[in-house]
Amino acid sequence: MTSTEAPPDESLARKLGVFDATMIVMGGIIGSGIFINPYVVAKEVHTSALILGAWILGGLTALAGAFIYAELAVLRPNLGGQYAYLRDAFHPAVAFMYGWALLLVMQTGGMAAVAVTFAIYTKKIIAIPLPEGILASLVLIVLSAINCLGVRYGSAVQNFLMILKIGAIAVLVIAGFNAPPIATQISADYNQPWSASLIIKFGAAVVPVLFAYGGWQTASFMTGEMRNPKRDLARALLFGVISVTAIYLSVNIVCLRTLGPLGLAKTPTPAYTVLQKVIGDRGATFMALAIAVSALGFLSQGMLTAPRVFFAMAKDGLFFQQVAWLPKTTRVPVVAIALQGVLAAIVALSGKYEQILNYVVSTDFVFFGLTGASLFVFRRRMPAAIDHRTPGHPFTTIFFVAACWLVVLATYYNFPKNSFIGLGILLLGIPVYLYWSKKKSAA
Repeated sequence: MTSTEAPPDESLARKLGVFDATMIVMGGIIGSGIFINPYVVAKEVHTSALILGAWILGGLTALAGAFIYAELAVLRPNLGGQYAYLRDAFHPAVAFMYGWALLLVMQTGGMAAVAVTFAIYTKKIIAIPLPEGILASLVLIVLSAINCLGVRYGSAVQNFLMILKIGAIAVLVIAGFNAPPIATQISADYNQPWSASLIIKFGAAVVPVLFAYGGWQTASFMTGEMRNPKRDLARALLFGVISVTAIYLSVNIVCLRTLGPLGLAKTPTPAYTVLQKVIGDRGATFMALAIAVSALGFLSQGMLTAPRVFFAMAKDGLFFQQVAWLPKTTRVPVVAIALQGVLAAIVALSGKYEQILNYVVSTDFVFFGLTGASLFVFRRRMPAAIDHRTPGHPFTTIFFVAACWLVVLATYYNFPKNSFIGLGILLLGIPVYLYWSKKKSAA
């Protein structure tokens, strides 16, 4: 028995099925960015083929990663998912550094930023007499409380919000296809001869796309609460990533059909502009509601998933033991949930979330690449999984790892200050790990 495999009376409640896991995968990917990111990509490349090509390449990269994680889920169905893969493939220190960065940078900063986004757009719909930071903090605390009631409650809220989110995007897509297409939408693609500068621009367009596809890996944190993690997580990863790729491509096709590539590049709010052309000023209210729902769904997913990593760290003796406490009635890591909620609320109130968010990309994709590389380690130690073998391995695995680390190199090149600050925060975890490791050995 490994240190993360608790006896039955101390284990998490296994109540989640394939549908729940698929909603968690999709909820981790789709945030409010899909309503804006088509514009970010179109600013870099100005033809329909290259814009859609960037989103297709992003989807293929995410799918390659999903196949890898599906096999890892079969090989190592441990509590903690990605945390466990890094620990068992490399070293507990690597896994701890991931959890450290998740708690201090990747999760709290991201959730605070999304919570403030929710507050901004909610106040556009309802006149709430509260500052945005306070409203953001309140929603984080409420979601924390809901998830402390039990995994079934947290998953039900997540499923409901994900269905609303898909419905909002469906309205956008249907409205866009009903709108008269721009007459010159294809001919507006002015000729861009292939050159080194165009390849660099295409690479720059792919970076935000890859980030927009990120988040599906957080479903792996929930393996301790899935009824059949070997089957359910693998299927959910594949179903979820394929579904999101189809959704993202549909949104971009609608934006290109309605606005044209050059019009898309000039519109910071493409989804709103599309709806405005179809339903007039009512589109503003609908988009504010859609973005608020998407932000809330993303927060719900983060509140449901990431605390399981901090719980696994505590079970390994590398964090405060109180974080591993489970109430007998709910069997959910309430201390881990509360810790994350309080930290994210503090960041939202402080207004420092934008600075923290700047450090996320380079740090997150380092661990993406390491997790992909862990498949080589496990394949060397044990036979490949029979049920969910990664297609095209080792070539597709190398492709995924290379894509992740190219994103890291691109962020260090384009944003060196923020990237090195993120690296500094990550390295601060080394003495913390040594402290907990020494304390564990002494115990």
